[in-house]
Amino acid sequence: MHEQSTRDHAQHRDNPQHSVGQLVEQATAQLSDLVRQEMRLAAQEMAAKGKRAGRGGGLLGAAGAISYVGLMALAATAIAALSLALPVWAAALIVTGVLFAVAGVLAVMGRKQLAQAVPPVPEEAIESVRADVEEIKERAHR
Repeated sequence: MHEQSTRDHAQHRDNPQHSVGQLVEQATAQLSDLVRQEMRLAAQEMAAKGKRAGRGGGLLGAAGAISYVGLMALAATAIAALSLALPVWAAALIVTGVLFAVAGVLAVMGRKQLAQAVPPVPEEAIESVRADVEEIKERAHR
């Protein structure tokens, strides 16, 4: 197909007089090629972002699991330390209350962050399409 468009382009250079139908056909073919190229760019960009997000999510999940185990060990240590001055049940109740308070604060903060998140979009491809549209508009006005 590329060879055909190259031959057509060479013929158009040799013959500067084109019918409106030929010009519309040429513009339609070029626009179709441009749209396909932009779609490929968007797909590649989203695939790359998806891979990065997957790796990042996996690493964050592993960090969260290890942190959870560490938090349980820290809670047990705090209970053991407080049980030197209080009954074990009171020490466990205090540590449990502190952990639930921290969890509540983190949940509120996380909810705010999620509300502010925007859906992932292929920003480069969108910007490229905008530039293409502006170029087409500019050339159409000449």
